[in-house]
Amino acid sequence: MAKRYSRVDSNVLIVGETGTGKELFAHSIHRESRRNAEPFVALNCAALPENLLESELFGHEKGAFTGAITSRAGRFELANGGTLFLDEIGELPLEAQARLLRVLQEGEIRRVGSVQSQKVDVRLIAATHRDLKTLAKTGQFREDLYYRLHVISLKLPALRERGNDVMEIARAFLARQCTRMGRASLSFAHDAEQAIRHYPWPGNVRELQNVAERFALGLELALDSAPDGPAPGVP
Repeated sequence: MAKRYSRVDSNVLIVGETGTGKELFAHSIHRESRRNAEPFVALNCAALPENLLESELFGHEKGAFTGAITSRAGRFELANGGTLFLDEIGELPLEAQARLLRVLQEGEIRRVGSVQSQKVDVRLIAATHRDLKTLAKTGQFREDLYYRLHVISLKLPALRERGNDVMEIARAFLARQCTRMGRASLSFAHDAEQAIRHYPWPGNVRELQNVAERFALGLELALDSAPDGPAPGVP
């Protein structure tokens, strides 16, 4: 589905729990798109205080606010011609949502402190772990922005929903870690595989990466919810 979406230029909404690889999918959609020679620019909407978000998104002019000692391009300008990835879009404040909607509708931005607008050509990929439709119904997210973002969507399954793929991913991570550390290849013992298959993986792929790294370092498998008692060790 991601490959299909890369062939069109519509906005994409990627939904999935934390650690399921939303940004990796955004990168892959950009790489396979006609915009792949242009910038891929990312911004985590939850990582910045509200008073800095608009400046980060749209840029600012010198003197626009205290501390604005020079003019600065925002993420939309930096991504012009390419792709802008907005992670944790559900954390965007309502006022910033209104400005974002205006940019998506009109295809132009205005820096904070400026009276002039400028055209931008940006494909937007947004991601969230939250249910934006429910947030829209309760007034926590603009419904018009939700439908503007939700042109096409991609739902990433949690690791616990991937069935036997979990072991394939675990083996790939373990092989990568062994190569990175310059050590001989390792494999998971049967009891370790059983623990990995039945563990719920609340941290998803990020947590699995950490487990693979522990194995490659020769440390015990630390799965708090492993079903078979003590955590199995490295074979």
